[in-house]
Amino acid sequence: MLQISSLEKGFGPQVLFDDVTLQLNPGHRYGLVGANGAGKTTFLKILTGDEPASGGEVIVPKGTRLGVLRQDRFMNDSQVVIDVAMMGDERVYSALTEHERISHGGSPDPMRLAQLEEVIVAHDGYTLESRAAAILVGLGVPPESLKQPLSTLSGGFKLRVLLGQVLVGAPEVLLLDEPTNHLDILSIAWLEGFLRNYDGCAVVISHDHLFLDKVATDILDVDYQTVTSYVGNYQRFVEQKALIRTQKEAEIARAEKLLAEKKAFVERFRAKATKARQAQSRVKQIEKIEVEELPQTSRRAPLFAFEQIRPSGRDVLSVEGISKAYGDKQVLRGVNLNVRRGERIAVIGANGLGKSTLLKILVGALDADVGRSEWGHEVKVGYFAQDHKELLTDPKLSVLDFVWNTCPQEGTAFVRGRLGRMLFSGEEVEKSVAALSGGEGARLIFCAMMIDKPNVLVLDEPTNHLDLEAIEALVDALVKFEGTLLFVSHDRWFVSKLATRVIEVTKDGINDHPGTFQEYLDRAGADHLDASAVALRAKEERKDDAASANKLDWETRKRLQNRKKALPKKRDELLEAISDQERRLAEIQAAYAETDFFTKTPQDQLSALAAEEQAIQVAVTDLTNQWEQIEEELLELEQLEI
Repeated sequence: MLQISSLEKGFGPQVLFDDVTLQLNPGHRYGLVGANGAGKTTFLKILTGDEPASGGEVIVPKGTRLGVLRQDRFMNDSQVVIDVAMMGDERVYSALTEHERISHGGSPDPMRLAQLEEVIVAHDGYTLESRAAAILVGLGVPPESLKQPLSTLSGGFKLRVLLGQVLVGAPEVLLLDEPTNHLDILSIAWLEGFLRNYDGCAVVISHDHLFLDKVATDILDVDYQTVTSYVGNYQRFVEQKALIRTQKEAEIARAEKLLAEKKAFVERFRAKATKARQAQSRVKQIEKIEVEELPQTSRRAPLFAFEQIRPSGRDVLSVEGISKAYGDKQVLRGVNLNVRRGERIAVIGANGLGKSTLLKILVGALDADVGRSEWGHEVKVGYFAQDHKELLTDPKLSVLDFVWNTCPQEGTAFVRGRLGRMLFSGEEVEKSVAALSGGEGARLIFCAMMIDKPNVLVLDEPTNHLDLEAIEALVDALVKFEGTLLFVSHDRWFVSKLATRVIEVTKDGINDHPGTFQEYLDRAGADHLDASAVALRAKEERKDDAASANKLDWETRKRLQNRKKALPKKRDELLEAISDQERRLAEIQAAYAETDFFTKTPQDQLSALAAEEQAIQVAVTDLTNQWEQIEEELLELEQLEI
C-alpha cells in the first residue's frame, strides 16, 4: 500500500500537479494516463524515489519491495540473459550464487551453506531459473537465447529482459513505465494475463487503449494540475470524466443564468421605491452566488488530416517472391502480395520476423535478397519509419525549417499554421529538431507528410510515441483518408479501428486474412492472440439463441416479455447503487485530502477506511459488470419480435 499525501511537483513557474492525496492499495492495478508533458513519468519517478517532490510525501510501508521498470537502466552486455532475469529476485539469486561458489571452493563452510540453503528453500529458490525462463519466453524472448550473453539480443529484446527481471522479483508494488514498448501483440497479451493475476499494487503508464481496458482496475488521471483517481478501466474513465465535466459545465451555466437574472432585476428596479427592498435582497443574494471557474485541461490533440494530391491507380502494389536474411537469420521468405486502392492493411506478427524489414523493402530503404516489388500507376508514397528520429538529428535544423523544406514555395504563415495544427506554436517552432521528444518528432514527421499529400501511407509503428489523445486523433484522420494504408502496429486497439485486411508475418511466410482484425481473430482461433475472440463467439451464440426465441411457444414468449419489463427497474437500481458507492468513495478520498489527516487519525481508523475503500471499489466493479450485462441483455431482447 502506498500513501500519497499533499504531493506537489513543479519546475520553476510550471506546476505539474499540486495537493495530490491518494491511497494505492494491493489488488489494484492503476493505469497512469495524461497528456505528454503533463507529468506522468515525473509522478512515477517520485513514487520510485528517483525524483524529489516539491512538497508533500509518499509513504511506503517498511519492508515493501518495489519492482521498477526504468527505460534507461544500465545493462551489462556480457551477462547471460537468464541470469539478468533471475537477478530480479536479488535475495534468492545472491544466495544461489554464493551457495554455488562455496560448494565448489576448496574447503566449504558447512554453517554458511546451511544458512544459504535455508534462504533458498524458504523462498522456493530452486525453481527460480524455471520461473525466470517462463516469464522471458512469455515476453517473447527466444528460448535459445536464454543461455546467451545479453549482447546477442537487439535493444528491444534487452528491454524485455529488464521487464522480465522486474516481474521475476515478485515485488509487492510494481511501477512500470510503458511496459508494452518493444513488445509484439503476442507478448502484450501474455503480459496482460500476468498482471491480471498479480495480487500486489501496480501503477502502469501506457498509451495502449486495449491494454488499459484489459488490465486497469483504476485510472490515475494527470490533468488540471492534479492527479485524480477513477474506478474502472480506461473506457469507463473516459465516460466518467466526460460526464463530470458536462455536469460541472451545466452547474456553472445554471449559476451564471441565475446571476444574470438577479443582476437584471437589480438594474431595472433599484431606483424604483416600491421595489427597492426586493432589489437590495437580490444584491445580497448575488454576493452569495459563487460561479466556479473550470480549469483548463492539459490534454491537446493534434489536427491530423491526410489528403491525396491525386488518387492512385486501382492496382497500388505488386510484390513477388520477396525474401530477406540477415546473415544466417531468415526473416522473410517468398512474400507475395497485391494491394488495391483504398485498402487499409495491418501487418502483424511476432517481433523479429521481418515486419519492418518488409516495409523498408517496399519503400526502397532496403534491398531484398530475392524477389521484386512494384508500385502502381500514379502512386505517391508517404513513409513513417519506426526509427524516424534518424531524420531529426541535425542540431542546426529548426522545426520551422524542417517543414519549410517540404514546401519552400509557401510563406511563413502557411508553415506556422500547419505546425500549429500539430501543437507547435510560438517559440517552439524555433526549437532544434534534435531536441524534440519522441512524440514531438512523430508529430513533426506527420506534419511534413500531410503537406506532401501522398495517396499511399506506409506507417511503421506510428503510435509508439504518441499520447492517447494523439492516437485517437490519428485513427479518426486515417479512417477518413481516401487513399491506401499499409501499416505495422502492436497496438490492437489501433489495428482494430483501421484494418480492412490483416497480413500476419510468420516464420514460414505470410498469412493473408481479408476482413477486420476481429474477424481475423475469430478465424485464427480464440487463443491465437488473446481472449477477444472468445467474447465475440459467446456474443454471437447469445444472438443465435435470441433469434431462435421468435420460434418459441407462447409461454416462453410471455416469460421473455416479463423479463424485458423487469430489467429497466433492475438497471436503474444498479445505477443508483453505483452512485451511492461512488459518493461514499468520494467522501473517503476527501477525508484523505484534509490537512494532517494521516498524522492525526489513529491507525485502526486508517485501516478501517482503507478496507472500506477497497470493498467499495470491488463492489463498484461488480455492480458495473451487472449493469453492463443487463444493458446487453436488454439490447438483445429489443431485437426480438415478442
